[in-house]
Amino acid sequence: MSESELNTISMQNLRARQEAQIALEKLKVQPTSLLEYQSSGRVAVIGGEQAIELAPRLSGALHPQVILTGGVEEPGAPLVSVGGRSLAIEGYLGNFSIHLGEAGKPNRESVKVDLIWDLSSEPVLEMPMKPPGYICSDDSEESVQVAVEALLNLVGIFQKPKYFNYDPSICAHARSGITACTRCIDACPAQAISSLEEMIEVDPYLCQGGGVCTAVCPGGALTYAYPSMQDMLDQVCTLLHVYSESGGEHPVLAFFAENDQQNEARGDAGSSGEITQQIADNVLPMVVEELASTGLEVWFSALAYGAGRVVLVDRGSMAEQVRTALQQQVAIAQEILQGMGYPLDAIQLQSFSDGEPHSEISMPLIEAATFSAAGGKRQTLFMAIDHLYAQSLHKKPMINLAAGAPFGTAAVDAKRCTLCLSCVSACPGKALQSGHDAPQIHFIESNCLQCGICTRTCPEDAILITPRLLFEREVRSTTRLLYEEEPFCCVACGRPFASSSMIENMQKKLAQHPMFQSRRARERLLMCEDCRVVDVVQDDDAMGADMASRQH
Repeated sequence: MSESELNTISMQNLRARQEAQIALEKLKVQPTSLLEYQSSGRVAVIGGEQAIELAPRLSGALHPQVILTGGVEEPGAPLVSVGGRSLAIEGYLGNFSIHLGEAGKPNRESVKVDLIWDLSSEPVLEMPMKPPGYICSDDSEESVQVAVEALLNLVGIFQKPKYFNYDPSICAHARSGITACTRCIDACPAQAISSLEEMIEVDPYLCQGGGVCTAVCPGGALTYAYPSMQDMLDQVCTLLHVYSESGGEHPVLAFFAENDQQNEARGDAGSSGEITQQIADNVLPMVVEELASTGLEVWFSALAYGAGRVVLVDRGSMAEQVRTALQQQVAIAQEILQGMGYPLDAIQLQSFSDGEPHSEISMPLIEAATFSAAGGKRQTLFMAIDHLYAQSLHKKPMINLAAGAPFGTAAVDAKRCTLCLSCVSACPGKALQSGHDAPQIHFIESNCLQCGICTRTCPEDAILITPRLLFEREVRSTTRLLYEEEPFCCVACGRPFASSSMIENMQKKLAQHPMFQSRRARERLLMCEDCRVVDVVQDDDAMGADMASRQH
């Protein structure tokens, strides 16, 4: 291809990208609820003697108080000495509490402030993403100036979006007091997520929209609220569709983090317009709050909508635990791509050291999908995978996945299972289902989250889960029989009411129980609930024992 032809294609791609960006800017994002912070400028300056020296620089709208961790007390700003006591901090902008000493002890002291300036060599709060209003710096002049300016800008009333939505009914965190999935808790760099018995709790004031919790959530119990998944995929679809309709060729979709200060291509404002000045003509930039706010459903949908490659441009600002979680999700995506016969680098996390996103495409030309992301996370992901799988020429019916993947199968050990159905009642994805009147366990593989709560709940250790992905939609969504037994029929009325193994197990466990030593009492174990009640009322020995136990 001649240089003039290449220049023509380049100009055509540039015009198409400009049209796509104009269309993208016209899309409206559904609003979410807002949170409010109020700060009157009370600042705790934590540190040694440097804190005493620097506190006076906070004047005017700020009201400093030194929390002295070492050194000699000197006159100046109000001061509280740690004096060998423990130091703990909780809260956020406008609502920080600094606790000195142990609760309930005479030396306990608490300080309430709006802001914290931590000059410690190692910050008191260790989480990678500090709470709003918590500023760390050293005592160099450049660092001090940046910190003082930041603190001055944090006086007043501030609002931010509530970044997440949570549906506890499909959360795989815990059931019946047994904990299973902790992926969101482990990945959150702000430590905004905690366990609350059988569900999680997200502190909206600590959450700063990192989004990795939504990326690692296997069932979509946590979803990104601003923008929502539907809004984000509408943006992706519009960007790719308008680019193609305007004559653009070989689009590469590149996600950039809005708050990534190391992204030189962004400029100060961080708009997609500034990014396009630095990247190839066929690279379509999409600025998101954080890279981890995207996930499998977004990446695969983008490929289904016609992207030749999806690149997550990591400029180095992500917390290490977020990067690790995102790398794991990309690894899962690449395993799925390989199973469908597509190149691994069609979805790629690109390090900041590799420069700008490559303009080469990886995907073959396919018919662009038109589905909407109106359903949940898994439904949208499966629609995208199904669309890509249908057009692949080199595909497998099934692939095994690495541990941690949110898809897979389950098996039952027939020698151990008693069909107590505790696994069925615990399953958050409704992948395990009962046979209703028959002693059976059914399984729907497309619903399985591989959360492991069934394996932890089963009292007989009779369940095994294995991560994998079935590509055939009908097979994946079909209800299949996992295990069954012949029903045990009531010896009194003949109605089936339990499995034989369950009755056998119950007889073994109650063999030495004092209430089941007579023949008639043991026979009641072979009756359904209704017949058992009738027989107890008619048994003078049983009623007498019951009255004696009540009087006792």
